[in-house]
Amino acid sequence: MKIRLFRTSDDYHHHFRHWSAQSDVPRGYVVALHGIQSHSGWYDYSSQRISAAGFDVRFLDRRGSGLNGCHRGHTPHYERLIHDVRQFLTYIKEERDSERPGAPIVLTGISWGGKVATATAIRYPDLVDGLALLYPGICARMKPNWWQVQLMNLGVSLGKGRERVKIPLDDPTLFTGEKDWQEFIRNDRYTIHQVSLDFLKASLELEQLIQSEATKLKLPLLMMLAGQDEIIDNEETLRLLSQFGSERENLILYNDARHTLEFERNRHEIFSDFLEWLNHLCRREQSV
Repeated sequence: MKIRLFRTSDDYHHHFRHWSAQSDVPRGYVVALHGIQSHSGWYDYSSQRISAAGFDVRFLDRRGSGLNGCHRGHTPHYERLIHDVRQFLTYIKEERDSERPGAPIVLTGISWGGKVATATAIRYPDLVDGLALLYPGICARMKPNWWQVQLMNLGVSLGKGRERVKIPLDDPTLFTGEKDWQEFIRNDRYTIHQVSLDFLKASLELEQLIQSEATKLKLPLLMMLAGQDEIIDNEETLRLLSQFGSERENLILYNDARHTLEFERNRHEIFSDFLEWLNHLCRREQSV
């Protein structure tokens, strides 16, 4: 694994972790986006598993998150988040076309990262061959009420968009039932605990975009949900899934799992399922 840098059009320097495919040439390219508090460093196990199976894995730290020290917890607007991913995908697609033309590029959105991944896939389907959503944070249990939304909009309109608010997810047991991983989350110095009002506004606008344009999503889709998730509203997520326009949807529910599948005891089985879907996508792309 190597830590690398990618510069977007506004001169923001993004760190990303790169697990090169453990094969002569990549079978495919997996681009992953993390959750609201996490970062690419949480997902070493799954990334190693996927790269060992011959896939190139690049895990982008969102601006203001993980190893990106500039403007912690902030983004200027939702379109900037989409454009960050679009530019990253464009860079990877150019590399793919020179290394392994036709190999699939799979965008993977984990938890809150599912918002940006889905919105990007809707807006720029030509850059992606498949979309994997792991307990996506599009339909969350904890949502701002009407009054909180009005206060947020007022603050942004008054030029206070960089003011920070606390993320209400400080209890590690929300993420996992495993004591060691709870301690890992509790002691992780890169975990984000506050975000700006601009970030919250961007988050809501991403949700609105997805809800209004859900039928435009026609890519092959994998959705993996945790049955004991206290962060994601699975019922609402399944209703959203039924609105997507994809004819090739795969849904896997892990009944006993909490939110972060990466931290489950049976994660070997979970990511074997993920790899099975990737392998199927590869076979399909090769037959087209």
